Amino acid sequence: MNILVTNDDGVTAVGIHRLALALKEGGHGVFVCAPAQQQSATGHGITIGRAVRMEPVPAADFVEAAEAFAMDGTPADCVKFGLELFENRGVKIDAVFSGFNHGMNLGTDTLYSGTVSAAVEGALCGMPAAALSISSNFAFHKEPTHFSYAMRMAQAVARSMSGAHADSKFGYNQKKKAPSTPTPEDVFAPSESEVGLGLDYIYRDHTILNVNVPDAPEEEIRGVKAVPLSYREYEEWFDVELDAEGKPYYRYSGRPKIVGEADADGSDIVANRLGYATVTPLHFDLTNHRQLEAARREWGGIII
Repeated sequence: MNILVTNDDGVTAVGIHRLALALKEGGHGVFVCAPAQQQSATGHGITIGRAVRMEPVPAADFVEAAEAFAMDGTPADCVKFGLELFENRGVKIDAVFSGFNHGMNLGTDTLYSGTVSAAVEGALCGMPAAALSISSNFAFHKEPTHFSYAMRMAQAVARSMSGAHADSKFGYNQKKKAPSTPTPEDVFAPSESEVGLGLDYIYRDHTILNVNVPDAPEEEIRGVKAVPLSYREYEEWFDVELDAEGKPYYRYSGRPKIVGEADADGSDIVANRLGYATVTPLHFDLTNHRQLEAARREWGGIII
């Protein structure tokens, strides 16, 4: 496949280079369009109030990619622009990968994440897409130390997208029994009969995979779990600083709290904290379908 790679940590971040390397070593064409500067927690914002600039990245500065461009926009901008840019250059993009994020994208953090939003933008544009993060539950914007398991995960997801069995739900191979603590290869292994993309839940339903891998040596990672999002609560505050004129300005800061507990199968946060790599299918539909009928009964037909 030809894969558009982006992130929110910026085009010079170690994580995007390691992701590009993993995909290149997996036999895929890697084409990068990423923010020129740090864009963490920009969510799904796009730039409409000003012009944006794009510059090619010298080949020597991004040896893992066939071509790379840096853009002074958001991660979602980079996906929109990158898909059109490479199409105009004669490259048919088959999938969008966003990452490796320097830090977790678990639970409600996904609503703020530029990394996740870039993948969602890919899905909105009709592409199979994945967001991949290397997570420490108690550190933000820390450059990860361990990449090997995450690189294998990325390769496994890409293989699943390019050749998973059409009948295997979520791209997992259901014809062979997975071990109790499956590896990336076990979870995303294509069947002997490979048919096209096979991931109808991604391609047709605009669903992405949100992948979080602990920042730990491979031997310490307990396996892979497919889990739902859970709620993330923070201790948060604003630090007050003074500019050169003595005027105050404020800098947001915070740290996650551990509140409540669930088993590892019921929470991406708990599973990740217990040492599992997590996979969560995400969709942009924010409708609370459980409450939709009640809303229809209360509001349907009312004229105000």
